[in-house]
Amino acid sequence: MESANRPDWDPVLVDIVDYVQRYEIKSEPAYETARLCLIDTLGCGLEALEYPACTKLLGPIVPGTMVPNGAKVPGTQFQLDPVQAAFNIGAMIRWLDFNDTWLAAEWGHPSDNLGGILATADWLSRNAVAAGKAPLTMRAVLTAMIKAHEIQGCIALENSFNKVGLDHVVLVKVASTAVVSQLLGLTHEETLNAVSLAWVDGQSLRTYRHAPNTGSRKSWAAGDATSRAVRLALIARTGEMGYPSALSAKTWGFYDVLFKGQPFRFQRPYGSYVMENVLFKISFPAEFHSQTAVECAMAIHQKLKAVGKSASDIRKITIRTHEACIRIIDKKGPLNNPADRDHCIQYMVAVPILFGRLTAGDYEDNIATDPRIDALRAKIICVEDPVFTSEYHDPDKRSIANALTVEFNDGSILDEIVCEYPIGHKRRRNEGIPLLEDKFRSKLALRFPTKQQQHILDASLDLKKLEAMPVHEYVDLYVI
Repeated sequence: MESANRPDWDPVLVDIVDYVQRYEIKSEPAYETARLCLIDTLGCGLEALEYPACTKLLGPIVPGTMVPNGAKVPGTQFQLDPVQAAFNIGAMIRWLDFNDTWLAAEWGHPSDNLGGILATADWLSRNAVAAGKAPLTMRAVLTAMIKAHEIQGCIALENSFNKVGLDHVVLVKVASTAVVSQLLGLTHEETLNAVSLAWVDGQSLRTYRHAPNTGSRKSWAAGDATSRAVRLALIARTGEMGYPSALSAKTWGFYDVLFKGQPFRFQRPYGSYVMENVLFKISFPAEFHSQTAVECAMAIHQKLKAVGKSASDIRKITIRTHEACIRIIDKKGPLNNPADRDHCIQYMVAVPILFGRLTAGDYEDNIATDPRIDALRAKIICVEDPVFTSEYHDPDKRSIANALTVEFNDGSILDEIVCEYPIGHKRRRNEGIPLLEDKFRSKLALRFPTKQQQHILDASLDLKKLEAMPVHEYVDLYVI
């Protein structure tokens, strides 16, 4: 018979809460990278507003609802409760698969947490001002972003949720719950309660990310997770109890039910490592394991012109790659929708070889029906290079290498093109920052008049100025 005595809190839960409540971020590179992450993530969300498949999901649950002192949704006129605002912001920023990425035993996008962070901070800031109190500043948002990145990323380093069929958004829910609880002013015990609620909550399957079921839920799953985190933190704020052995309870805990009985493993303590090493998608809205392959494909497009050949002259393309790439995006057969196409490395290589570009619009039906794309896809194969796989997991390298070899019908072969680190990698940060800021400018131009664009840029491109700005005033810059 099992003992009914209340157990001690699982150390994994305690470590998360101690970090969120007691650890001081002192890394200036982490804050500067968080600033870049903020503008890049919001820019991705603004571009998503160009797509009706995304905007149909946005707004209040009950049409016409306006919440006094509610959180505002950038690029729109919506003002919502923080839970629904978190969903709106989270869905926007993930829709086009263009925000930052973390690759390890588990993959994911730590900036997905911004949905819950920004919605909660904006709501709290507006209500503080309405009550005659000091608002939160953007420094608090950047701190929460660093800590959410760290929680999600450090758990992901050694623990593969995808191998047991779970989606990585479980880590968005857990990380968002922890940092939102801190923003809400929850006590240590209340935050433990909240984080335990996130672990015992139902967790998403990866069904919607893989053939034959790949679909658009993958574009709003993170919005759902970060909004659920806000809801759970608010529930914990009422004094609702938690579950100390949510992870380790025999038979009924997360480990036994969903993780094949294995406890989590950790490579490093929480600090600011993840934000400092996060990967930005700068050039291409494509699943990150393909980013270097797309860079190689762009080079092949130029080489074909130089040697006077075209895609029709190609007999075979071999992609030398890492194991994670093969597991996620090596895909044959029909591709049924944009969500299917942006998770197929053959598609993401074929388009730039043919057209010299890869944009969000290239996943839409009007481009995908070009018969040359599928004809070229059929000639592309992936093979694993064990060295690429090893260096992908090496914490000192964290490469995402791909190498492409093109063989022609006449028997000639192009020299292999290799790219180990994409433009958004930490090792190419100095090269990438100007391009990242240009990316942000281009997304602002999609939504706002010139004067408003400049106001946003003035507030966003200087870290000290941004940190000191009240959250609600910063968000107001994005209201149309």
